[in-house]
Amino acid sequence: MADRVIFVCTLILAGIYFYATEKLPSLEIGDPLGPKAFPRLLGILLVITAIILLFEMIRGRKVVESDVPSRGPSTRGSHMVVAAVAVWTFFYFLVFEFLGYVLSTSIYLLVLMAYFHKNKWTSNVLTAVLFSVISYLMFTKLLGVNLARGILPF
Repeated sequence: MADRVIFVCTLILAGIYFYATEKLPSLEIGDPLGPKAFPRLLGILLVITAIILLFEMIRGRKVVESDVPSRGPSTRGSHMVVAAVAVWTFFYFLVFEFLGYVLSTSIYLLVLMAYFHKNKWTSNVLTAVLFSVISYLMFTKLLGVNLARGILPF
């Protein structure tokens, strides 16, 4: 049931997102793609994500309908994990401007990866820092998007 709710909410969100994207003003000069290109791409990816979820729901129903005994994962404590991730994301939002994209994203990812990928400190640190730096460079240099610099000098 939760998958269905998430699927419907994702489709509604995608519809609202596409509607808001179409309300963006079009520029006659400058970039031929205009300011709508990246939001449209995100909207398309949101719809693709919903479609993948739909296929997983259909595939999961076929497995349950068969005579294979189903033992789902334990949901005990999962609500606390979701709540903790939501609170951690809120803190990330609060310190984003002050610390800047690279530092705040690195810390955010490192804490999440330390919980979900325990005792793998080398790969966790490398992944968090490299993702933050590479995505920062892609957004600022390649796409020309201004991201929060924060306390770091770049």
